Order: sequence, then C-alpha cells, then structure tokens
Amino acid sequence: MTNVVLHYWAGARAAAGVETEVLQAPTIAAAVAAAGAGREDSRLADVLVSCSFLIDGRVLHEQDQQRPLDSDVTVEVLPPFAGGRR
Repeated sequence: MTNVVLHYWAGARAAAGVETEVLQAPTIAAAVAAAGAGREDSRLADVLVSCSFLIDGRVLHEQDQQRPLDSDVTVEVLPPFAGGRR
C-alpha cells in the first residue's frame, strides 16, 4: 500500500478538522472513501462527494482516482467554493 496525503482546503479542512492526513491505500479513491468513513461525524463524507482532487495542479477524473498507485502521493482536496467542482 502507498501513502496518500490528503491536503484539505477551505470547507473540506473545516469538515476534516485537520489540514492534512495520511492514509495507506491502493488507490486515491480508496483513500478518499476511508477518510470520509473514518469519522463519527458525516460532514467530511458529505463534503468529499462534491470536491475536486488535484495532483500537481492537474484535476483527477474518476478513472484517475481508481488507478492503482505505485508511489506515495499528495492530493489537494478542493471543495466547490475553493475552486472545486459544483
């Protein structure tokens, strides 16, 4: 498994309660799902469904998020009002 660093921005950061967190996961999608499911409060899971995810300024599409990871990665998590999608 690889380390996926989720770097939260704006409302995603507020919902997560942290600026970054590191999860071990085989894909970015698995890391995002684990981040949302790993809390008693569902606010982060609710926010994550409307976020955009970027690596090195490049937007990750659904198929990108499902690809197996072969190295550690940092993912920017942007809710809609911070530049994310709808």
